[in-house]
Amino acid sequence: MDFDIMEKVEEPAQQGNIAGDRLRSLIDRIERLEEERKALGSDIKDIYAEAKSAGFDVKVLRQLIRIRKQEPADVEEQETLLDLYKRAIGM
Repeated sequence: MDFDIMEKVEEPAQQGNIAGDRLRSLIDRIERLEEERKALGSDIKDIYAEAKSAGFDVKVLRQLIRIRKQEPADVEEQETLLDLYKRAIGM
């Protein structure tokens, strides 16, 4: 009878190991990617510093990058609204 109990206890443990190995693998991959993202962030920061030392306005560079990520129609709509709002307040 004790033997039957041990089989039932071991079976979930084996399944847990399989899930544990998969979980460990996923966590390892995420940690590696987080490290890569941190390194990339540092590289991007260095490029902005280089641009600043070359006399470029970093805020404007960030705006350009944000705009380039958008769809052209969305950019045009935003520019039209901005122009309309500026005229409405006398700018």
